[in-house]
Amino acid sequence: MKSSTGATMNYRPMHEKTIVITGASSGAGRATAIQFARHGAKIVLAARNLEVLNEVEAICREMGALALAVQTDVTDAEAMKTLAATAVEFGGSIDVWVNNAGVLAAGEFTETPVEVHEQVIRINLLGYIYGAHAVVPYFKKQQYGVLINNISIGGWFPVPYGVGYSASKFGLRGYSEALRGELSQYRNIHICDLFPAFLDTPGIQHAANYSGKILRPAPPIYDPQKVARSIVSVAQHPKKSVVIGSVTNLLRFAHFLLPAVTQSVTAKVVSAYLKKAEPAPETSGNLFAPANYGTSIHGGWNTTADPQTRKKNLITSIAVTGLATGMVIFGIVKMKKSW
Repeated sequence: MKSSTGATMNYRPMHEKTIVITGASSGAGRATAIQFARHGAKIVLAARNLEVLNEVEAICREMGALALAVQTDVTDAEAMKTLAATAVEFGGSIDVWVNNAGVLAAGEFTETPVEVHEQVIRINLLGYIYGAHAVVPYFKKQQYGVLINNISIGGWFPVPYGVGYSASKFGLRGYSEALRGELSQYRNIHICDLFPAFLDTPGIQHAANYSGKILRPAPPIYDPQKVARSIVSVAQHPKKSVVIGSVTNLLRFAHFLLPAVTQSVTAKVVSAYLKKAEPAPETSGNLFAPANYGTSIHGGWNTTADPQTRKKNLITSIAVTGLATGMVIFGIVKMKKSW
């Protein structure tokens, strides 16, 4: 297939395209599946929890889209190849592959079991690599395709007490940039990265927790529907990098300008929170087996009925944004003085 044909195929109407989404059972993945269903795409849904996947498939079909649930563990390279082959058989091609499955583990580095760090990296990093390894051969044969990596702000900004998570997210940027360079000769194969800020998903409820305290996402917290809309937009009009949420850019530049300061401040903020937070038992969350709770799009963090909690979240959001802005300004002034 010639490159010009690839370009034509890449910009086909959405209802003619086949979309694969990993981590499609809840959160941003579930929202993305429903968003693609609104456009009439053929959707292949992947996750470990088949029962919940079947629910998402039914929702997509009720909306008039063709959908197929495929139970898949992203840490199994052969299972990912089977997912790709099944998608081609189902839709006739793979036009868009969304690497989305992700997990979180929180806790002091040495108090968190090493197998937990390892599993976070397997799911968050190797899962994306296995996805790319499975789909890129089809893209090359077709001479077109869009690979979307949902990375998060963690790809730019380190998270103290989440070392395995940070290692996986920083690794994702390297994997994606290297793959993009390698595939640069293929004009119609696009590697696209998304960097959303903290999302109102069940992800925190699913997290492995060895901190001994209840975990909450740091405000400002964004609606995962915003990520879903961005993914559909990128699928139609590919971009190398998309930042979701204004605080993402602020934190990214703050860390770029003042890495030592941001590391220290962030560690102190997290440490202060853990000292005040209510106790919670240790758990491996959904790392080693799918969770049967928190299967919706939203985690409920933005819809609490408690006015005091809403007020605290607003104050924290303003503080985080203000702190990040202040560090960026301070860094710029410091750089100008050094000139």
